[in-house]
Amino acid sequence: MKLIIMTKSTFFVEEDKILTTLFEEGMENLHLYKPGAEPIYSERLLSLLSEEYYKHITVHDHFYLRDEYKLRGIHLNNANDPLPNGYRGDVSRTCHSIDELYQAKRQSRYVFLKTIFDSQSNPEDKQTFTLEQLKEGARRGLIDKKVYAMGGINLDNIRLCRDLGFGGVVVCGDLWNRFNIHHEADYKDLIVHFQKLSKAVD
Repeated sequence: MKLIIMTKSTFFVEEDKILTTLFEEGMENLHLYKPGAEPIYSERLLSLLSEEYYKHITVHDHFYLRDEYKLRGIHLNNANDPLPNGYRGDVSRTCHSIDELYQAKRQSRYVFLKTIFDSQSNPEDKQTFTLEQLKEGARRGLIDKKVYAMGGINLDNIRLCRDLGFGGVVVCGDLWNRFNIHHEADYKDLIVHFQKLSKAVD
């Protein structure tokens, strides 16, 4: 299975150091998602990272960053969102229903399906699908290696995602909740947890 790490939705002081350490630990795919933030803050964060990591970063907003920093690709937050005019390159999408998967997979390198479990980073994001609906999606061939489970993913349910046929998982809150951006400077627990997540998807 593939492991995608989604950034915390807000910027914070130690972020570049933590991301650098995660890349050093083998993080292969980071989604830069900072809804509502001015692009200059994303530029600043990218400038603090080594250029060797840019090919592992996908952006959800301010798509010009992809070309400017030679990033991995762009992500559309809805299955039917149009591509930017003239865009050529990797694209991924978020699907909010199983029926969206068929078309979205044909137009994307991979797609997210949300919300699989109650979100740990956004309390308003509740589980959208029953277990039976997910099993049926897999039986119909809609959930497969190109579909990554998103929403409430943690060490306890990664195996279930694998059993349901997902090709990967998207982790956000389960990782970032292990570091208090207001009171901590030591992010060792977060890195140790990333190592556990990496082993769980192998």
